[in-house]
Amino acid sequence: MHMDISALLDEIKNSPYREIVISAPHTGRVTFADVKQGDMAHGPQGQWKEKPGTLVATLERERNPKPITSPEKGEISLIHSDLEGRFVEAGTPLAVLRHMLTRSEVEHIILQKALHLFRAPERAKYYFTPDVDKKIRAGGPQSVHMREGMELLIMSRMKREVPLNYSGPSGVIYAVYFKYNENMDTGAPLIGVCPQDQLPMIQDVIMRVHMEWPETG
Repeated sequence: MHMDISALLDEIKNSPYREIVISAPHTGRVTFADVKQGDMAHGPQGQWKEKPGTLVATLERERNPKPITSPEKGEISLIHSDLEGRFVEAGTPLAVLRHMLTRSEVEHIILQKALHLFRAPERAKYYFTPDVDKKIRAGGPQSVHMREGMELLIMSRMKREVPLNYSGPSGVIYAVYFKYNENMDTGAPLIGVCPQDQLPMIQDVIMRVHMEWPETG
């Protein structure tokens, strides 16, 4: 699967942000905080993201106020201020946040499109087989050469462990998306495989991202 990754990077640079709709999590009466269109909001902060982001609005239901905060850092590009003091349903859009993509997010977008993603067949925990695990510990993921039918992972679910064979193009493991002992949802990518002949091109684009992308916090 050849694709013009440079064109993809240019496309992202032309529109380097993600629009996030901040919606009412449940029904209630809306009171907006002191935020205006064009204001910068911050996302959750602290080591464990324990400090909530900028307060955007408060939703009151049965005299119980619930703060609605910004999920990411970004600019408030739209506030539905006509809803002030009104009763809204769950899911009603309250504001839009324009979040500038960080360098790692740009890398993630490019790799998700450029690599062959081997996905979780069902919700479970996944582990590399001992052979693959040994290779990764010794030489990193890119030292593992994948081919169709190779035994790759162990799927662990409700005390039953099933070996999982790889299906897809031959290549090396470029990205690992699962964590040890963490449940992965059905369809979630487990690894990203890069065909050997495309490795220089992908490394080149990732290097471009590092050189050209301002690192924002």
